[in-house]
Amino acid sequence: MSQLILEPTSQAQWQTLIHEAQAACDRNLDETLESYLVFLLMRFADRPECTARIMAEDYLQSQQLQGAHREECLRDVGDHCLLFSGLFPRLAERRLVRVSYFVNIGRSSYRQLSDVVGRQRAALYGQLSEAFIVLMDILHTMRELGGQSLLTPIQAMELWQETGSRRCLQQLGGGRNALPVSGSDETH
Repeated sequence: MSQLILEPTSQAQWQTLIHEAQAACDRNLDETLESYLVFLLMRFADRPECTARIMAEDYLQSQQLQGAHREECLRDVGDHCLLFSGLFPRLAERRLVRVSYFVNIGRSSYRQLSDVVGRQRAALYGQLSEAFIVLMDILHTMRELGGQSLLTPIQAMELWQETGSRRCLQQLGGGRNALPVSGSDETH
């Protein structure tokens, strides 16, 4: 990040940072996804305790719930997994799992949400599931704007192979002339 972002509100600050990250990684969100990401970051900015959660346990618990409780739990799991994979990928290493663990649980949570909520919200959660990798790439870029990489080269290679992350491919230097073969087929 080349300069300190000074905006009149925290919402404007997050939005400016997201715009800067989108430009830096050549990814663009539509207004709906951008707004969701801004409000997600605002909601969790003052909750460092959220990193203590065990996502597989929360996900399994959501399967036992019904109605609004299930929806809330699935949304929280998806949101936490997006934050962990995008802002705190080293958390996976400390927990002896791959970053794709958070990606898979998060995408699945959003996908299930799209199946159980009303039509209007179903579209949003379906979009979040489909664009999860793009959102993660933007969050990675936000953290890396200061010049320090979040992932080791091995983590970047694994995450690229498992999810098709363009940001990880760029980190590996394959975004220009060489194109390694991926086991995933990203459409975003």
